[in-house]
Amino acid sequence: MADTLLKCTTRHVRLFTARVENEDLIPDPDQLTLDLDPDNEFLWTDSAVVSIQTRFKELVEAGAGGELSDYSLRRIGTELEGSIRQLLQAGELSYNPDGRVTNYSMGLPRTPELL
Repeated sequence: MADTLLKCTTRHVRLFTARVENEDLIPDPDQLTLDLDPDNEFLWTDSAVVSIQTRFKELVEAGAGGELSDYSLRRIGTELEGSIRQLLQAGELSYNPDGRVTNYSMGLPRTPELL
C-alpha cells in the first residue's frame, strides 16, 4: 500500500495521501496533503487560510487511528467545503474576479446591498 495514492477531489479541495517534494506528490500513507482552491476561485486572506488549515488538522486528528479510505477522505473534503461556504457567507472570503471561471459555485457574492 505504500505506493498507493488515495485522493479526494471536491470543487475547492484536493486531498492526497502524499507529501510534496520538489513540487511532486510522493505517495505516503502516513501523511495527508491539502491542496486548497486549486482553481483560484477565491481571494484568500491569511486568516481564512489558517481557518481552513486548522479545520483540516482537527478533522485529521479526529480520524486518527481509524481506517484511511476513499470514504474517510471524502468526509474530510466535504467538511472543508462546508467550512469554505461558511467563510464566504460570513464575508471572510470573496470570489476572485480574475479567476479562470466565475460560476459562483458556493452561491452569489454577498454585498452590502444584499445583506
